[in-house]
Amino acid sequence: MSTSFPPTLFAGHHYGVAGLGRNGNAAVGALLAMGASVQAWDDNAASRDALPTHERLTLAPFTGMVGLAGLVLSPGIPHILPSPHPLARMAVEAGVPIVSDAELLFRAVRAAGSRARFAGITGTNGKSTTTVLLTHMLACCGIPVAAGGNLGPAALALPLLPDDGVYVLEMSSYMLERLEQLHFSAACLLNLTPDHLDRHGDMAGYTAAKLHVFDHQHAGDLAVLGATLPDYARIHRGLAATRVRIACVSGADVEQCDYYCTDHALCDHSGVIAGLDGATDLPGTHNRENAAAATAMALHLGMPRAAVEGALATFSALDHRQKLVGRIGTVRFINDSKATNADATARALACHDRLVWIAGGTAKAGGIEELAPLFGHVALALLIGRDAPVLAATLTRHGVPHRIVHTLERAVPEAREAARALGVDVVMLSPACASFDQFSGFEARGAHFAALVRDLDGTAGGPTGA
Repeated sequence: MSTSFPPTLFAGHHYGVAGLGRNGNAAVGALLAMGASVQAWDDNAASRDALPTHERLTLAPFTGMVGLAGLVLSPGIPHILPSPHPLARMAVEAGVPIVSDAELLFRAVRAAGSRARFAGITGTNGKSTTTVLLTHMLACCGIPVAAGGNLGPAALALPLLPDDGVYVLEMSSYMLERLEQLHFSAACLLNLTPDHLDRHGDMAGYTAAKLHVFDHQHAGDLAVLGATLPDYARIHRGLAATRVRIACVSGADVEQCDYYCTDHALCDHSGVIAGLDGATDLPGTHNRENAAAATAMALHLGMPRAAVEGALATFSALDHRQKLVGRIGTVRFINDSKATNADATARALACHDRLVWIAGGTAKAGGIEELAPLFGHVALALLIGRDAPVLAATLTRHGVPHRIVHTLERAVPEAREAARALGVDVVMLSPACASFDQFSGFEARGAHFAALVRDLDGTAGGPTGA
């Protein structure tokens, strides 16, 4: 079977694409390749100029929506809260559906005649690790697989898979608000803590957006729920009414869960599925929950039970997610730049008994107050970014040693010296904040941290540096 979509799949259809970032650019290219005509626009001239000239592509601001089969809005452009963007209002008034690129991928796959299944993964934290881990597990047992969405390639950049293939999509709350038909054979909601409340209004709105991952599921499908979800019982009851199979997962020894972890093994009600001692890139209870969720979905999607342990042991951690980027003497430098909120950082702090912690950036609602139970792990905090004073005030109230250093350029060498002086063997960047005050994103922040560690000592070029 060809991995390319038929060139006439969307012939005669006209789509609008607003916002020409990673998702929008891929959407334009894929829609044109499938025969559609496209009107696209971005206020940024450089983004417009990055698109190639095409006879079916019109680059022009939208003055109307009549005739569009759908409007693909950049995920960051609101269509409901805090207030609909003017383009969203225009689409609604014209009766034009606002869709995500993941929705269009599903339609394209089905229109091309493939019965490939879809797995959707969401949650406030852990969804990227779980997405990459599930993809790795399926690939290990020979199942054709492609991953993307909120992580990695945009959904419409993925190839056409055969009937036995699986698309593994990381789904943000923004993407989940824009689904009409997309059906996940396996869907997972890992956890929920306050995030993006400016976009969704409150936790109820945020939760409602996340629960869309289970839309269109039916008997025979799998819905995976993290054991720590707030209002777990209500969510479970709602799913049970659809007759979908529900699996509760935990990274701890919670035997009432369908998949849970002891100190050394991942188990279900039939016994041990896999030993975990070899899964060195999945540290901490939170990563074990990710492993339990990925395993539940992988088994549902056809992975042999006997293959799970080997797949977990050969998994390599994501960049920017508790990734060892260097070692100078006995001090390990860990990049956890993807921890953009306090809940994500809590999971990382819990993995280390004592450390020098680099944090800061643009703080989320609530700051780092919820980390107080873990402050005993912090020998010294070095604070960077716009809201360093906000974090410093919290640390002062709790008696945590800290210094405001403003930038990573100062933080990294000061962290090395502090680790030596305090007898600490871990320096970790886990900001608990967004990065946009100083960087283009958490990836740029993490890459800069790793580069500074490499430059700090000529022997610190990687995890095996002496």
